[in-house]
This record gives sequence, structure tokens and C-alpha cells, in this order.
Amino acid sequence: MNTSRRLFLTGASALAVAFAAGAASAQDAVDGILKASGQGGWDDTFDARATQGGKVASTLPIFSPQTVTYTEQAIGQYRDIVAQGGWPQVPATKKLQLGVSDADVVPLRKRLMVSGDLPQNAGLSESFDSYVDAALKRFQTRHGLPADGVTGKYTFAAMNISAQVRLGQLETNLVRLRAMGGFLGNRYVMVNIPAAQIEAVEGDRVVLRHTAIVGKIDRQTPIVNSKINEIIVNPYWNAPVSIVRKDIIPLMRKNPNYLKDSHIRLLAPDGTGVDPTTVDWSTEDAVKYRFRQDPGTGNAMASVKINFPSPDGVYMHDTPQQSLFGKLMRFDSSGCVRVQNVRDLVTWILRDTPGWNRQHFEETIKTGNNTPVAVTNPVPVYFTYVSAWSTGPGVVQFRDDIYRRDGVDELQITSSL
Repeated sequence: MNTSRRLFLTGASALAVAFAAGAASAQDAVDGILKASGQGGWDDTFDARATQGGKVASTLPIFSPQTVTYTEQAIGQYRDIVAQGGWPQVPATKKLQLGVSDADVVPLRKRLMVSGDLPQNAGLSESFDSYVDAALKRFQTRHGLPADGVTGKYTFAAMNISAQVRLGQLETNLVRLRAMGGFLGNRYVMVNIPAAQIEAVEGDRVVLRHTAIVGKIDRQTPIVNSKINEIIVNPYWNAPVSIVRKDIIPLMRKNPNYLKDSHIRLLAPDGTGVDPTTVDWSTEDAVKYRFRQDPGTGNAMASVKINFPSPDGVYMHDTPQQSLFGKLMRFDSSGCVRVQNVRDLVTWILRDTPGWNRQHFEETIKTGNNTPVAVTNPVPVYFTYVSAWSTGPGVVQFRDDIYRRDGVDELQITSSL
């Protein structure tokens, strides 16, 4: 190992300690990474046994005093990074992955080192070795991206947002976190809209985590503070006026049998049935009727609906379109929230409701009968908007600012790609 290589390792390996020690030493460490020119080889780092940053997975709720504290610490770290000039841009021109040897791997390494994803003794080789693979997967996990270890367009976009913008995002979201820092209940459900994710929290820890589908940019999921008071097994679906206008009327103009094929009944205000052929679908007269879909496998809410009082009339539910949960950007609903593995969540919600264990719940689904169930101990539910937070030292989470509430267009990655 030559002298410059040794100097690099001495300075870079101190970065994690430097962040805790103070701004000046942290800036020196960041500067050492950005200016280092040492080159390693495959034999240096292939086993990737060096200590990684803090574990990303956590049972710490997003709404907790500890998350506020960790986010405050992250803001201090990011201020240090910004003061030293931030991190380098990574050329977004090639697919970099394990086994590749390319000059662009060097700025990728520097970028991952500055953000704490790559161990400081990994060196600045052009080889995309197992160090870089593990570091990139960690970065992707922190940004809500598939941890595949490949630099796709979303990974590059997230990576090349400046440290200054990320600092501002953390500061904006700290205000939101502090606002929800009080007691939220012994048990509660939290829907984080930008993350399209749900936490079921009990005893100050996340006991269930669910992937969600939330509202489209033009049909946004609202902020909600309520209590889950009812579960409806095999629900009817009553189409909201917005869907009638934007979706059903146009579909009926194309296919007059759409309502029949979808098992949707047209009901007058007094509850009597209306023949769809008597409606003028070239106008919006149909909005005065109620569109009710019968329970069944094709029902828009599938097996179950989770109800709570809401001025916007939103709710949580199952869906027959399970493939949507595998999408990277899960902003596809008309404002309500679809829940993956919803039966696990419902079983947890109904735990204190006599007679409603998992077996009875599943048996009721099989009957196909519409069955409302009052929740014995209503569970608080919060729909919130948090796009940046931290759940541990060096574990800073960022998400797409899907609804542009953070004030910086650059953070809305979805619409820019």
C-alpha cells in the first residue's frame, strides 16, 4: 500500500466518528473522501467484511421521540456535508452493477462514502466489488427503492439530488415529526403517503408493516386523524362522484355493458334500481345516482374494508389488483388506501373484538355475505406525509415528494422521469 493510499484510509475511516465529534473534524473527513485519489483492486475488498453503516430495517415507529432525535442528528450531519461542498454527482449514463470495472465507479464510491453507505476502508477502485454492491443496496433501501444493486434511473435520480436539497427536506419533515411527537395511542395505524407504507404500532414498536397503494397526484390521499371503528367483510363498493365522473361515465360511453359486466347496480336516491339504458351517458346526469358494486372477487375492495370517520370519505381496503403492490411508484388510487396482506392488519385490529379471530374472519369471507363488524376498541389511524426521517445513527430515509409538499420540484422524482 503506497503512502497516499494509507493517508486516504486513515482519514476516511474516521468519518463516522468525526460526525459525532463535531463539524470541523467531520468536514475534514468528508474533504478527505472527496479529494482522495487512491486506487484499490479486487483483492482489496472483495469479501466486504468491513463494518457497514447502521442497519436500515427497524421496528422504531416513524412517529416517536427517538425518530425526532435521530432526525435532528441527521440534520447536523447533513449540515456538515453541505458545508464541505456536498457529494459528487454520479454520471447517470451506464448501468453499474457487481462485476463491472469502470471509471464511473469511483464517483459512485465517493458518493456512497459521504452518505455513510460505503465503509470508509473500501477504497476508490474502479471495480464494482461486493463493498459497492452492499453499499448501493443500503442506499436503495434507505430511499425506498428495490435493493437490486443496479444503478437504474430512479437510483441515479435519488443519488444526484444535492446534499443541500436533502438537508432542506430533512428540516421540513422535522417540523412534521415534532408535530406528531405526543402520545398517539397504545395501538395505532399510521399510513405514510410518500412511502406508500403502513405501520401498525403497539407498545412503541412497529409490529406489522404493510405495503400500500395511495392516491394519484391528481387524486391525492388526504391527511387523516381518526379512529378505525368498523370492519366490513365482503363490502359493497359505492363509487364516489369523482370516479363516476372521471372513470365510469367515460367507460359507459365506450361500453354500454360496463356496469353489468362489473356487477355494479345503479340506484336512485330512494334506493330503487335504475336501468342504465334509461340514462343519457353523453351528459353527467348519472352523478345523481348511486353506483353500488356487489360483494365478490371482482369487487373494487375485494374481501374487506377498514372504516373510520373522515370528512373526505376515505378508507382502507383490500384490492383484486394485487400486482400493483409490486410497482416501484405506488400512487394509483383515487384517494383511498389499498393494503397488501390486509387480512393480517384486520386480524390485529379485531384482536379485542369478541368472536373475531382469524379463523372466523376467513370463514366469513368465504360466505360472500356483506358483514359489518363494530371494532370493540377503536384503533387510532393517522394518514400522514413524511418524506424524510431517521430511525438510527446514520440511517436516514428519503422518499419521493409525490405531492410536492416539500417545496422543491427536484424532490418529485416520479414526474421528472
